[in-house]
Amino acid sequence: MDTRPALAPHLLMESKGPWTGPSCAAFLRDARDLARIGHPVQLLLIQDGVGAAVRDPSASAGTREVAEAGGEIWVDDFSLAQRGLSDSDLLPSARVVGMSEVSARVLDPAVKVVWH
Repeated sequence: MDTRPALAPHLLMESKGPWTGPSCAAFLRDARDLARIGHPVQLLLIQDGVGAAVRDPSASAGTREVAEAGGEIWVDDFSLAQRGLSDSDLLPSARVVGMSEVSARVLDPAVKVVWH
């Protein structure tokens, strides 16, 4: 029987675009590293952060790494629409979500929420 405590789930919310500098890249690395060690991770891309999920290798490299490490990539539907994008513009690993799904995670006391 495994007596190790379960690893905490994380909802990491990125509101800055990949072009804003090293802080966005560092945040995505944190998400990747948490997923690599086994934490359940949802990376929510909101506001300008949705740019990190477009099918552009220079914009989405960090996001791809999060998905490859086992993290889920969530993209806010409202932010996506506000930028004239659709789910067909996104990486295959990205999933468009609404605020009802996000709020359920935010309000879950077991989930650690970090907004960048």
